[in-house]
Amino acid sequence: MKKLMYTLLIGLIAAALTACGSNDDAKQSKSDDQKTAQTEKQKEAQEKQEKQAKEMQKKLDKQKVDEKKTVAVVNGKKVSGEEYNAALSSSQAQYQQMGQDPTSKEAAKQVKQQTIDNLVGQTLLLQEAENKGYKATDEEVNKKLKETKKQFKTDKQFKAALKDAGLTQSQLKSELADSIKYQQYVDKDIQTPEVTDKEIQDYYDQFAKQSQSQASGGKEQSQMPKLEDVKSQIKQQLEQQKKQEALEKKVEELKKNAKVEVKL
Repeated sequence: MKKLMYTLLIGLIAAALTACGSNDDAKQSKSDDQKTAQTEKQKEAQEKQEKQAKEMQKKLDKQKVDEKKTVAVVNGKKVSGEEYNAALSSSQAQYQQMGQDPTSKEAAKQVKQQTIDNLVGQTLLLQEAENKGYKATDEEVNKKLKETKKQFKTDKQFKAALKDAGLTQSQLKSELADSIKYQQYVDKDIQTPEVTDKEIQDYYDQFAKQSQSQASGGKEQSQMPKLEDVKSQIKQQLEQQKKQEALEKKVEELKKNAKVEVKL
């Protein structure tokens, strides 16, 4: 954009030089005024966005609970407010990605329920994984830790991120161990049906129908890609969907014989 503005400005100056000298200063002044006005508008828009973001963050933070508070007890295991707050941020982000305000009265209730349900479900699944004997070796945990550190350019950045998250490296390793046990259990014990070609075709057709509907409603329709170009992505999406449905079903089964007390 700056390069384009510079090119246009050079063109204006060149044109002005062919005119009388008295017009040169006037045209240059007008161009500078326009450029200044545009910069001011951009600055105002940015400041407005930053202000809105800060106001939204304050509303989101109000939904958090005391980190030391016990929000639920699952088969004798306490779930802390710290864990709730971390899961809450994820739930809030999901609502925002869908274009919804997670701080509105109705959405706030849904976010709260979704967060506690997710925590209880994750706790039950992890307990089931441990009951079945799944374990994370030191080698596996250290490998996962190394992969996590690679996401940061320096060790200083990694430590800063840990501090921001309120975690020590020891606590992070404990969480990584839990994630490894959980993934082992999900991969080996949670069976999901294969995604069929018909399901892929139906998904593609439904998406195409929605795209046509948007076009008829006045929205610009983007060109549909060919099925063979997006088949693998659709298959992956459907596999994840089936896995999630299987996990939800398993959680409901585990709840029948579990002692769950929500304290929130």
